[in-house]
Amino acid sequence: MVSKTANMVADMREKRYAQQGIGSSYLFRVDHDTIIDATKCGNLARFINHCCTPNCYAKVITIESQKKIVIYSKQPISINEEITYDYKFPIEENKIPCLCGTENCRGTLN
Repeated sequence: MVSKTANMVADMREKRYAQQGIGSSYLFRVDHDTIIDATKCGNLARFINHCCTPNCYAKVITIESQKKIVIYSKQPISINEEITYDYKFPIEENKIPCLCGTENCRGTLN
C-alpha cells in the first residue's frame, strides 16, 4: 500500500498548497512508490521550467542505494539560455496550460 499512500499524500498536499494560495507545487515521481516534494525546500533544480522542446531531461539514478534526480543536457546550452525539461505529467481531465511558447508546443502540460 505504499504507492497508494504516497499518491494520497501527494494529492492531499497539492490540495493543501492550492488552498494556501501556493501557485505551484514541485512534486516529482521518482518511481512507483516514491514522490519527492520540493515545494518548500530543495535545490535550484526545482525551479527548472517545463518546455515541450526542452534542452535537458530528468533521469532518476541510484547512488549508494539512494535514488537521485539528475538533470542532463540534451544539447549545448548557451549562456543566459533557460534550462528546461519536459515534465511529462500524466494525462488528466483538468488540463494545465503550457506557456512554453515553442513552435511545437503541445498546449498543455498533461
